[in-house]
Amino acid sequence: MPRRFLQRYMPKPDTIRKQRSLRFMAPLIADPGLWLLTRRSVANAFSVGVFCAMLPIPFQMVVAALGARLTRCNLALSIGLVWITNPLTMPLIFYGNYRIGTFILGAPVREAPSRISTRWIAEQMHDIMPPLIVGSLVTAILLAIVVNMAIRLIWRWHVSHNWKRRSQKRRQRRAQIEAEFDD
Repeated sequence: MPRRFLQRYMPKPDTIRKQRSLRFMAPLIADPGLWLLTRRSVANAFSVGVFCAMLPIPFQMVVAALGARLTRCNLALSIGLVWITNPLTMPLIFYGNYRIGTFILGAPVREAPSRISTRWIAEQMHDIMPPLIVGSLVTAILLAIVVNMAIRLIWRWHVSHNWKRRSQKRRQRRAQIEAEFDD
């Protein structure tokens, strides 16, 4: 992953510490290790963020922040990635997790009525929750592992690609210098 690209869009720790509404968190986010952009910290932040995004729980961002603190990965990325499940994507993702859970548990799939209401969901919650939780945990674990490995591979490829490009530029410069001296 290009470090400069990520740094361009990430908030600075000082600006977060200076915000009035977040001052109470200043001691928690003061650790400079939570703001590093290394292959390990970015890959782990993606894992934490995606894992928390797949869980059907409230306060996903708080859980992601605690996960970032425990794994010492990039705090801003792990919190930002929780927004994979936003109000637009949440129904689709959690329905997919529910279907995976019913497949794993061998439970029947509850058919939704033509009009879904909060009352219907509340009545069906006893039957919906076990497959949803199992499906969400399986999806969260698998996606966290896949995303971690993918980020590490992409980062490694990017670094080796840059090294090769620099090496080619050096060879071209040497060839130009040698050509100038030969003239």
